[in-house]
Amino acid sequence: MQDLKNPKLMWLKAIVFLLIGIAASALLLFESPTLRVGVLLAVTIWAFCRAYYFAFYVIEHYIDPQYRFSGLISFLAYALKKRAR
Repeated sequence: MQDLKNPKLMWLKAIVFLLIGIAASALLLFESPTLRVGVLLAVTIWAFCRAYYFAFYVIEHYIDPQYRFSGLISFLAYALKKRAR
């Protein structure tokens, strides 16, 4: 698969991901509309965003500036190799 280079397609991809996230969150809250579920959902989203930020920004800018990740699978391979050492 080729890298996505068209800015319009990148924006479309981002919008689609956003819509998927909104739909999934709304369906979860519709299924069980409690404050507890809402708070847990918000904490889950926040935690995964921070983990994603760590995987792609913190590693590249503070821990290993020579390494460039191409996706989450690339990050997992990198993390497993570092752990094996």
